Amino acid sequence: MTLHIDTKDQKKIRVSLKKEGKVIKSLSEKNEYGSQVLLPLIIKLLRATNYELKTLQGIEVETGPGSFTGLRVGVSVANALGFALGIPVNGKRLETELVY
Repeated sequence: MTLHIDTKDQKKIRVSLKKEGKVIKSLSEKNEYGSQVLLPLIIKLLRATNYELKTLQGIEVETGPGSFTGLRVGVSVANALGFALGIPVNGKRLETELVY
């Protein structure tokens, strides 16, 4: 299961779930400040399809062209989720060594 995040248009956010490359469900929402609806929209999408964050195997995020701020929000959320879940974002896994 792959989460696709599209924040190219700063005021219209779209998220989709893909299974084997095919979109199984997609949601979008318009808001003056699209970044405020991204995470709640992801949770809403997962609940609507009876999946959980831990079932995701990867994240795809649009990287442009589009609104700089919108793209930055999408990439930031994708990277944070990818890091927290240990899954690749746009095909690459973030490898880091945590020092305590």
